[in-house]
Amino acid sequence: MADPSPGAPIRAGIPEHGRIPKYYAVKTHIAALLDELGEGGLLPTERELAVRFEVSRETVRQALRELLLEGRLRRMGRGTVVAGPKMEQPLALASYTEGVRRQGRRPGRGLIGLDRLACPAALAPDLGVEPGALVWHMERVLLADDERVGLESTYVAVERAPRLDTDFEPDSSFYGYLRERLGIGFGDADERLETVLATPREALLIGTPPALPMLLIHRVSRDTEGRPLERVRSLYRGDRFSFTTHLSAER
Repeated sequence: MADPSPGAPIRAGIPEHGRIPKYYAVKTHIAALLDELGEGGLLPTERELAVRFEVSRETVRQALRELLLEGRLRRMGRGTVVAGPKMEQPLALASYTEGVRRQGRRPGRGLIGLDRLACPAALAPDLGVEPGALVWHMERVLLADDERVGLESTYVAVERAPRLDTDFEPDSSFYGYLRERLGIGFGDADERLETVLATPREALLIGTPPALPMLLIHRVSRDTEGRPLERVRSLYRGDRFSFTTHLSAER
């Protein structure tokens, strides 16, 4: 029987032959329990769930691991609670700040480092500069209501933003700074999205287990005159974000 919920797996993920792993059956039961508890509700302990569903604690643990990776649950102290809905970030030429604000969350960024360096040859075409030209590299942790949810690495030519180290507030929108302070408008961009695992350093900065899947976006942007502007690597927690876009037929 199909799950009536829009976007749900066909036949609730159960194969036609009807045989499903025991942990998956437990996961389905726990997922139904989450709907009853509601956001922030405290989940029973592994021992209590094992007794309720008449399975081993390892079976319960495997079901909980998947629900944690999917963002349905989150750890709080020594307990586990029902997580809220994932944040939706549009795949559009807009800043992270604007996307988070539209959902009623408070965006923020924590500066890790802002360095001026000689542009590597592989990066030069993306920024429209010669190899060795001076570029800024800015790395920031992404925040939503003070929760660490991602990591952003931005490269831009020093000639495009010569006073970035003195005129820019690191916890604010870089796009807003370019638009309002420097009069630079964004024209278009190329993006590539993939699923990755965080490196040990990235996991430490974001505060997640290294095994947690991440959504990685590479972006190369150009200004309204078509000149290369920035190269960005944005890493988002897979359990806290989903991405949306609007598609239309070519005319």
